[in-house]
Amino acid sequence: MSISVSREVAHRIFASEFNTATHTFKESNDERAPNYLLLPTGERANRVFIVGTLTQLDNIGNESEWWHGRISDPTGIFHIFSGQYQPDSTSSLRKLEPPAYVAVTGKPKTYSKDEDGAITVSIRPESITKVDLATRNRWVAETALLTLERISSFKESPSIYAEQARLHYGDDLNTHKEAALLAIESSIESL
Repeated sequence: MSISVSREVAHRIFASEFNTATHTFKESNDERAPNYLLLPTGERANRVFIVGTLTQLDNIGNESEWWHGRISDPTGIFHIFSGQYQPDSTSSLRKLEPPAYVAVTGKPKTYSKDEDGAITVSIRPESITKVDLATRNRWVAETALLTLERISSFKESPSIYAEQARLHYGDDLNTHKEAALLAIESSIESL
């Protein structure tokens, strides 16, 4: 008998929202319980799916490969880090030359790297695929719609995660709404 392990859904999210999501949590005390990033629009994310332009790629490792990439979408920049424990994504990064459109599925990670306790977020990629402009534009349109749906649900029928987001980030989602609308405009202009 084999046991099927289901993976968490990879949420589509714009860089502007991702970079303001700084609260992580677990839903149980189990050592292997998944870590979630609480999104300001009231969703929890254990995995994310992004598409954008890989604008910078550097091997910042000293003794082993440790890749840092910057991926831009119409709302901002994602940072990805991949090393020996992500062999598939590391292999993919090794073959890429910026600028390139890429699709990335990965796990959000938060870090406190300053004395002031400021939290930064990045993505630990599980997979990276080179894509075309049409794929990037579809992702922008779909992500904008999903962002607007999360905002609507946040206001009209808040979930427990929306209530947590309200406590951590407040309830003004206009920045995320405007970012989604501007992203749609920018993808239409690039056609």
